[in-house]
Order: sequence, then structure tokens, then C-alpha cells
Amino acid sequence: MAKVELKQPIVEEISECIKDAQSVVLVDYRGLTVEQDTNLRRELRNAGVTYKVYKNTLMNFAFKGTECEPLMSYLEGPSAIAVSTTDATAPARIIAKFAKTANKLEIKGGIVEGIAYDASGIANIANIPSREELLSKLLGSMQSPITNFARVMNQLAEKGGAAACEAGEKAEAPAEAADETPAAE
Repeated sequence: MAKVELKQPIVEEISECIKDAQSVVLVDYRGLTVEQDTNLRRELRNAGVTYKVYKNTLMNFAFKGTECEPLMSYLEGPSAIAVSTTDATAPARIIAKFAKTANKLEIKGGIVEGIAYDASGIANIANIPSREELLSKLLGSMQSPITNFARVMNQLAEKGGAAACEAGEKAEAPAEAADETPAAE
């Protein structure tokens, strides 16, 4: 069996992994301890991010002709790939946060929603909150005016409640008298 035949399934695996990716981030993992690498893998896995180490030549074959082709220029030295199909900012956010405690971890570059970024671009993307965080902020800002309106209405009802009741009782008395008048005739 030729070497190419042995490598083809791995190239296909990489191609399948990046096919529906919202983001792909390349990192240099040299210098990480086993414990650090294990913790990084756990955090990425918990966020639904696939993280694997492949040979650069195999990633090169898989990237050719895809959105990830601009990443081929970063395939020097040991490379690991982090791929997310659900959250475009998750790989960048998790890796950048982890790199603060593991200074040996280095972001090389990445693709987010079809756009190529260098290491500093990926670092900027890492500052974008997750989709869930953005949705909760949006919901909070939408609820705020409604909550304030309800609070004002409640205060008005409490302050004007007694006056409204008195006005209501006075208004009912003539109505009762009017009801009795036609019956008396």
C-alpha cells in the first residue's frame, strides 16, 4: 500500500471537519505541558469545538481549493486546528483566554465565517461575546423598557388608586339612580 493511500483518509477527515465550519483556528502548541494540553482540549470539547493535531502537509492538501486555503501560509512548525460548526467565535475566544495562562500557546491565524484573519485579527475576534451572551444582552435591553413601563404603571396605580376608587364610587351612584328611575315609571 502506498503512502498516499494511507494519508488519503486523514486528508478526507480534515476536509470533512472544515467543510461546514463557521470558524477554523490554527495554533502552535509547542511548549504546552500535558496537563495544559488536556485542559485546553477539555474546554474546547465542552464548547463543541473539534481540536486535533495533524501534519502540515495533510492540512495543506485538505485546505487546497477551500475557504481555508489562506491558512496554508501558516502551516509551518507544529500545528493544531480548532474547528467550530456552531459558534463562530468559540475557538478564538477559548484559545485566546487559555493562552493568557499558557503563554507557550500561540495563535497562527484563522478563518471566521469565510474571512481569513492573522493572529491579531483572531485575537480581536476572541473579544466578541458568544452568541448566547449577545442574545441575553439583547433580550435584557428589550425587557428593560417594558419593565420600566410596568413599574411606572404600578406606581401610578398605587398613588392614584384611592382617588380612582372614590371617583368610581361617585360615578356608580348616579348610574344606580338612573336605573331606578325608569323602573319607577
